[in-house]
Amino acid sequence: MNEIDLAFSDAVTLGRDIARKRISSLELTKLYLARLERYGARFGAVVTILHERALREAKAADRALARGDRKSPLHGVPYGVKDLLAAVGAPTTWGAAPYRDRSFDFDGAVVEKLHAAGAVLVAKLAMVELAGAFGYNGADASFTGPGRTPWNREYWSGGSSSGPGAAVAAGLVGFAIGSETNGSILTPSAMCGVSGLRPTFGRVSRYGAMALMWSSDKLGPMARSARDTLAILRIVAGSDPRDDSTRAEPMFAPKKKPRVAVIVGARKQTQAAVVKNFDDSLAAIADAVTIADEVKLPDLPYGATIGALLNGESAAAFRGLIESGKARELQSPDDRIGGYVQYETRAVDYVDAMRRRREIVDAVGKTIAPYDALLFPTLPTVAYPIGTPFDKVYPDAPGAVDPVTPGNLCGLPSMSVPNGFGEHHLPTGFGMMANPWRERELVALAAHFQARTAFHTMRPPGVE
Repeated sequence: MNEIDLAFSDAVTLGRDIARKRISSLELTKLYLARLERYGARFGAVVTILHERALREAKAADRALARGDRKSPLHGVPYGVKDLLAAVGAPTTWGAAPYRDRSFDFDGAVVEKLHAAGAVLVAKLAMVELAGAFGYNGADASFTGPGRTPWNREYWSGGSSSGPGAAVAAGLVGFAIGSETNGSILTPSAMCGVSGLRPTFGRVSRYGAMALMWSSDKLGPMARSARDTLAILRIVAGSDPRDDSTRAEPMFAPKKKPRVAVIVGARKQTQAAVVKNFDDSLAAIADAVTIADEVKLPDLPYGATIGALLNGESAAAFRGLIESGKARELQSPDDRIGGYVQYETRAVDYVDAMRRRREIVDAVGKTIAPYDALLFPTLPTVAYPIGTPFDKVYPDAPGAVDPVTPGNLCGLPSMSVPNGFGEHHLPTGFGMMANPWRERELVALAAHFQARTAFHTMRPPGVE
């Protein structure tokens, strides 16, 4: 296998190749370090490359394997984390200029678990500043510059996990860890053409991760195949006394023939190619599922509810930054003022939103309960052009429904896998959402789709 094929192999394959000694972890790590140096800045994907730590961990992984101590299926596989996770050996910047020199002397829980599993941390990956806390309205919202999808550098890689999406798509890491509060794993997964899994709220510890909206923040894998995401999740999942939202719930086995439904309105006000790719995706899985009638999400104020909650919680999380005046050092003009607007959030608005959230959780839970998954196009459009404000892009395709916000308010697991290309030959995503703790259901469905299609194996041009 040549170096390019190695770089674009999925993580499970890489772990197997290392175990069979077809390549050493050190050799693979050096390959990814070189690719990070060559392509990382080109796609706005990297904050810090951890040469010293990566080489040390790779050598340790090879020594352990020589002793017969293979710690996990991802033993020796290099990976990157979104730069809101603490990791010894590099700054943890949160994508924001005021924090670009700030470091922690400990690893976040996810980094700890991956280290114990023998994986090799090679990079802190770029992100939208403060994970989009203050309402950015354009791609240039990080001190590292805009994230760029490797499929066309003039278009955004999505946010706020912009670096993980671009780095996985460009073959710069074996896999990555992103985060989602309201779309930050699913969006870059769709825009970059990778497989992203947003776990159930409480599945993965957030210890050592930046808080944006503590009642909705989730960490999850972004990778080159659906099966990778499950392999990663098995390692990082579990309860943690340092994050009292976590629970040690089982990973339920998927059903042989799950019952699924399409969300009503999922095709409306959506780009034609996105709709076609979605319909083709349904056809690809038709033999493996029972597709029920379309299901309508309850008509509830999802956007207003998450907006009020995010305003209150992010203002509290970044109170020091706001009160110090350093928010004015942020990259995005919207972010320089957005924190001060959030700071004025009224307590009654926050409390009312918490009450509405309870109604939403109950109503959406009853809607999805009869099904094993609800299906939808991940996004109504392809990636946004860099330089155009988000509220000005694709005015004819705003999407008639938003499945992402209800899922995040309810803490439900969701997934996006690549399912074709649309305008400007940019990737589109096949979205799916399940009941709590049913991540394996999603991965099995996505893996079935990927066994019948090749979109997840396709490589962007110009990254050989």
